[in-house]
Amino acid sequence: MTDNHDCNREADGLPSFGGADAELIERRCLYQGFFRLDEVHLRHRLFKGGWSSEMVREVHVRHDAVGVLLYDVERDCVVLVEQIRAGALDDSESPWKLEIVAGLVEEGESTAEVARREAMEEAGCEVTDLIELHTYYPSPGACSERVTLFCALVDCDGLGGVHGLDEEHEDIRVHVLPFNQAWELLQVGRLDNAMCLIAFYWLAAERASLRARG
Repeated sequence: MTDNHDCNREADGLPSFGGADAELIERRCLYQGFFRLDEVHLRHRLFKGGWSSEMVREVHVRHDAVGVLLYDVERDCVVLVEQIRAGALDDSESPWKLEIVAGLVEEGESTAEVARREAMEEAGCEVTDLIELHTYYPSPGACSERVTLFCALVDCDGLGGVHGLDEEHEDIRVHVLPFNQAWELLQVGRLDNAMCLIAFYWLAAERASLRARG
């Protein structure tokens, strides 16, 4: 029997279903540390009509995050940070990764506040002008985290050195690179995380107009 729910929308980019078309049957915490792992029991409407049977998934529950690409329009330079990453310990090249400034959203903070706070903590850089780029799920099949990306127009004069918070075991080296040099690193796979890739492809498309505006 065909469900009366209309899932045959025009190809307008909208999802066929909404939140009411999924049922959370049970959520159970499997592990609670800095992050949390939940076991989720759910069922959902089907494109062909009716409902799925109960299914079980593990979901990595994380704080939302913010990334901010620091860009000096006048000098055509970007500011990147380098630090060790536990998730990349088995990387054949190196577990130290070049990234844009990033951090987690704490309760009561706006994403713009996080961008400014992390720019100061990780790079010693004061941020005023912020351009919001995208908000996205890095891995919605298994993780609740949403990431908001910004580009900040900054003055990189005098930036460098080692930064980070001792209580968070941060040991972060700041690199100021000409855009073309950073782009070459991206092309050879040295900038290999999603935040970096998305932010840099945005900057590559918008860089000429940003420089023209000054």
